[in-house]
Amino acid sequence: METLLDFLQAGVIGNFSWGNLGMLAVGCFFLYLAIKKDYEPLLLVPIGFGILVGNIPFARGMGIGIYETGSVLSILYQGVTSGWYPPLIFLGIGAMTDFSCMLSNPRLILLGAAAQTGIFAALWSALLLGFDPPHAAAIGIIGGADGPTAIFLSSRLAPDYLGAIAIAAYSYMALVPVIQPPIIRLLTSHKERRIRMKPNKPVSKRMRILFPIVAFLLCAMIAPGSISLIGMLCFGNLLKESGVTERLAQTARTAFLDAITILLGLTVGCSTDASRFLTPASIKIFALGAFSFGIATAAGVLFAKLMNVFSREKINPIIGCAGVSAVPDSARVAQLVAAEEDPQNFVIMHAMAPNVAGVIGSAVAAGVLLAALQ
Repeated sequence: METLLDFLQAGVIGNFSWGNLGMLAVGCFFLYLAIKKDYEPLLLVPIGFGILVGNIPFARGMGIGIYETGSVLSILYQGVTSGWYPPLIFLGIGAMTDFSCMLSNPRLILLGAAAQTGIFAALWSALLLGFDPPHAAAIGIIGGADGPTAIFLSSRLAPDYLGAIAIAAYSYMALVPVIQPPIIRLLTSHKERRIRMKPNKPVSKRMRILFPIVAFLLCAMIAPGSISLIGMLCFGNLLKESGVTERLAQTARTAFLDAITILLGLTVGCSTDASRFLTPASIKIFALGAFSFGIATAAGVLFAKLMNVFSREKINPIIGCAGVSAVPDSARVAQLVAAEEDPQNFVIMHAMAPNVAGVIGSAVAAGVLLAALQ
């Protein structure tokens, strides 16, 4: 009976909390969104199941928890806490990204820059809520809607809030189809949403090869803190565009990227142990994340409208929503909203320009904040 009692005390009976039950419900909700609603399943399935794994109650000291030194989960989680999963994710993203849509119409880069307003709006809001500058910067980066960048910066500036920031960033990335359309419709008219843009001009192979080299050198010199993210992004893109390393590019954007995504998603989910995750600070982080994402979307749309005031060749302001870094979901949302007004209006390739510019912009913003506050 004593052995049986010890066994029961080591499991759910001896360690149950309502917080664990709540987080298990959150994990199931994430799985529902991924499987039933098809919201970012490649991210939400690993994260959702990870939340289930991380919130099964057990007695501490068994060497199985993600926060217990030497456990398997703890070792895998070092890729998050040490910040080396995000650059590897960027390598795969670079190997699958086509920057020609941006190069053919460089003025659309400004929309990606405008959307970074969300980062700094959230940063100042976090300061007003009492967070110190490093923590506020890590929270603010959620506004870029770039999960790997948020993890990278928070692992350096706010390791205590790493789990909450990562979950918030990926949650809002997955909810792009829910959050962005109402903001777009609120800020644009029926006539503006029907604007048709000219097809993109072809970009030479030489320019596509030179771009990752030149872009890395410029970004690294401006913001050295972004070297690991921008460097891996541009390296992956060079593998793709050079034409002589297609096998490496294929590996980087398929098996390699999938493996890192699985490990990152699962361990981030496991880090949401209720005793560490359910805090007033986490609630503030989620609220600030929603606020910053809304501001970023609105800033991109409004800046497109402003550009139309001074431009003869009009921009469909819908594509301004794609200035956030949620590639390619924001571009898809832009296409869906445009197609509702005019089924023959194809804006997705135009939207990809601010979308990929937003990836670079958020990484540079993270590098600036890292250099200023670390």
